[in-house]
Amino acid sequence: MGTHREMGRSAAGLRFGIVAAKFNQRVTGTLLRACVDALEGHGVERDAIRVVRVPGAFEIPLVAQTMAASGHVDAVICLGAVIRGDTPHFEYISAEVSRGIGQAALENTVPVIFGVLTTETVAQAEERADPKKFNRGGEAAKSAIEMVRVMRMLKGEAGRSASSRLTSREVTRRPGRTQ
Repeated sequence: MGTHREMGRSAAGLRFGIVAAKFNQRVTGTLLRACVDALEGHGVERDAIRVVRVPGAFEIPLVAQTMAASGHVDAVICLGAVIRGDTPHFEYISAEVSRGIGQAALENTVPVIFGVLTTETVAQAEERADPKKFNRGGEAAKSAIEMVRVMRMLKGEAGRSASSRLTSREVTRRPGRTQ
């Protein structure tokens, strides 16, 4: 992650919700700190970041859905860690969390970002949360900022007249060829 000066103020004025699981606190706490640091590094004011802690990853989708539908945030970032154990619990939880976050994303007009680690071991989860390496919390923040921009661009395009937009045929046409 770059310095505050390198990242600029690209997300100034935006509001973010973060839903973070309490379970696997050492990992999720690190993800959360990196996420907040990345948002602030991109110019988001601390009071424009709403953090809600939930018991575990399974509870993330309901809160993410509620935040996204509230109209109070420009994006929701979901953070958690589901680590494989000796029972099939891992498969059930990771599948349901993924499905629920995906459903929340599709049912809302604001981006809902998946920042939940699903790993085989605690060591793998700690590595993916390491702020000196690829920290998924910081990366989730960057994805959220980028998706807010994408959605705003698409919403702006929706307001233009149909005649001013390229058709899919025009976009895929090769230069120099006629159809």
